[in-house]
Amino acid sequence: MIGVSTLATMAQGAWRMTGATRVLAAIDARMGEVYWAEYTRDEQGVWHGEETEAVLKPEAVTERLQQLSGEWATVGTGWPAWPDMANDTGVMLVDGNMLLPAAEDMLPIACQLLAAGKTVAVEHAEPVYLRNTVAWKKLPGRE
Repeated sequence: MIGVSTLATMAQGAWRMTGATRVLAAIDARMGEVYWAEYTRDEQGVWHGEETEAVLKPEAVTERLQQLSGEWATVGTGWPAWPDMANDTGVMLVDGNMLLPAAEDMLPIACQLLAAGKTVAVEHAEPVYLRNTVAWKKLPGRE
């Protein structure tokens, strides 16, 4: 099996639709948070930034944006859900024209991972969840 990140898939979609090579992916994670990643595409078409994937509060996204410079494309439902997180950051944001991931954008990434030998046997495959625990509210009387 080959694991392909949803956030990386969206970066690939932004490149396919706009030619963007620097992409900020933000998906509304509910509970006042976003799934976040900063991806850059090299000359060979390989995306880098998996290590930036995280669940962040919008305020933490603002802090991350303040560390960036230049032009970045935005993708994902996190941007319309939290439009103020880019205020006063100094980074130039352009619309990457992608709110949701498209399956066709997984294939180029999967092919690169296959060529690099980054596969996992089915019996060892595990999903990657950026949020390992959820802050569920217990019902009254079920504490």
